[in-house]
Amino acid sequence: GITIGCAPTLYCTTRPVTRAEMATFLTRALDLDEIAVPPASECELFPADNIWNTRVDDLPVAASSSVWVNTIGSTRTMHPDFGSGEWPPGSGSPIGIPFLEVEGDEPLVPIQFTAYGSESDAGPYPIPLDAPREGGPAATSGDRHVLAVDMSACVLYELFAAEPGSGVWQAQSGAVHDLRSNDLRPAGWTSADAAGLPILPGLVTYEEAASGVIDHALRFTAPATQNTYVWPARHQAGSPGAHLPPMGQRFRLRADFDLDGFTGEALVILTALRDYGMILADNGSAWYLSGAPDERWDNDDLRQLRDVPGSAFEAVDVSSLMVDPDSGAVAS
Repeated sequence: GITIGCAPTLYCTTRPVTRAEMATFLTRALDLDEIAVPPASECELFPADNIWNTRVDDLPVAASSSVWVNTIGSTRTMHPDFGSGEWPPGSGSPIGIPFLEVEGDEPLVPIQFTAYGSESDAGPYPIPLDAPREGGPAATSGDRHVLAVDMSACVLYELFAAEPGSGVWQAQSGAVHDLRSNDLRPAGWTSADAAGLPILPGLVTYEEAASGVIDHALRFTAPATQNTYVWPARHQAGSPGAHLPPMGQRFRLRADFDLDGFTGEALVILTALRDYGMILADNGSAWYLSGAPDERWDNDDLRQLRDVPGSAFEAVDVSSLMVDPDSGAVAS
């Protein structure tokens, strides 16, 4: 923890240090001015005042909170939809949603949209055809998300139901997100996610969990959603019924839920769920929390999350934070 902090004013002593960071540290410590030290990446997942990066632990509970929690399942437990290894075993499918970092000289690949082209951002995208894909390279069904970040331009590219072809990606939908902007997608448009939101900002990564601090909202799914959406979501994929939670609805771990006994990365994740909460982004299994696969995850540690019931959560009213329905910026 001697070369990088995990927040503007905070050092995390257990955060892993990369070889590049240590080389930079030694270069500066030994005053080796003749060696050119490349600047650190300036890419953050949206500005600091973005709704994804805003705490919600002191906001009021939404009026329909108990109804929505019961609909999702008050006795059903949280499930970490990420980890190490493969599932099913031997399938080549990583556990979670992978992502790739590319540079500005990454070749552009054409995109052929097969379903929601009118609501997608046109290609080409700088995503190599061998990019890691949710479900693994042999997957022919499922969400098959593909995520790539251009670290030079700080732009996020995401595809849904992606299939690599001969010099082209086929995908049902795709979206491009400027990570330095608070702009949302056009109202009513999907993205690579049903809620019209970016996926990457809501993933749990091993690096941040190991650092001891996760300072953003997370992404989760529910079996059924309402045929409407709330800010910051832009799209719905649900059915009529006020008893169903809308896309974009924020939930948080209740402050009175006892965290004693939880340890390791699981405790870090639960603390983030209490302080920053999670955003309903897609239809899927109840209380499934999204994250990136990593061989460093301790699956036994993550299984602690399965001890958290739906009744430990509450829906949050974030409407007081909105300054513009077309922006993810929050009121100061």
